[in-house]
Amino acid sequence: MQLFFTEEIDKGHAILTEEEAHHCLNVLRHSIGDHINVADGKGGIYKAIIVNKSKKECELSIEDIEMISPPYYKHLSIAIAPTKNIDRFEWFIEKATEIGIHRIIPIITENSERKIIKHDRIKRVAISAMKQSNHYYLPEISELTTWADFIKASNNGILCIAHCNTIGIPHLKDLILPNTNLLICIGPEGDFTSKEIEEAHENSFLSVNLGKSRLRTETAGLYACLCFHLINL
Repeated sequence: MQLFFTEEIDKGHAILTEEEAHHCLNVLRHSIGDHINVADGKGGIYKAIIVNKSKKECELSIEDIEMISPPYYKHLSIAIAPTKNIDRFEWFIEKATEIGIHRIIPIITENSERKIIKHDRIKRVAISAMKQSNHYYLPEISELTTWADFIKASNNGILCIAHCNTIGIPHLKDLILPNTNLLICIGPEGDFTSKEIEEAHENSFLSVNLGKSRLRTETAGLYACLCFHLINL
């Protein structure tokens, strides 16, 4: 199914804004009177007809709505330090979205090499991946937050922190429970500091390992995502 995305939906009408409108009208050559399918990223699938167009937007009339139930991966959240090479972080966003994830929380830690990200660009990567994979739920992508602010935030479910001090700690797969919220923290290339790990423990996070290999940040994030899916399938 060819999907377009918009959050501009109100009372039977929707608007495709500039990027989506360009793809619809100029790339795929749709025109007034054509029927298209639109997703809102919150489980809504709208059958719509193009009723007006301009250079910067495309106006739609909604003819039918279908609501898709939230998938099992609504329970999965990953807090992850953006990589110095932003392409690698965007790769993680793309692949995690394709596989299925509820929330991504970019965090700044003591050893972080990147402390600025373009949130709008990251969201566009996720939107593209959502449409490509025919998912109907767009991941929630939080604003970049400091470790201190993140660790104080209230969370529920299973809380985990993955780090390189793996001796004597369980594998992530042994802590995941089906249909139970999971939040896992993935650190930067320099890993979490001992202080950050201790702070995580003080806030009910459990240390986990991700196997014997030392993984890059984006690989570790995707590995955690796959572990969750294998347990919940």
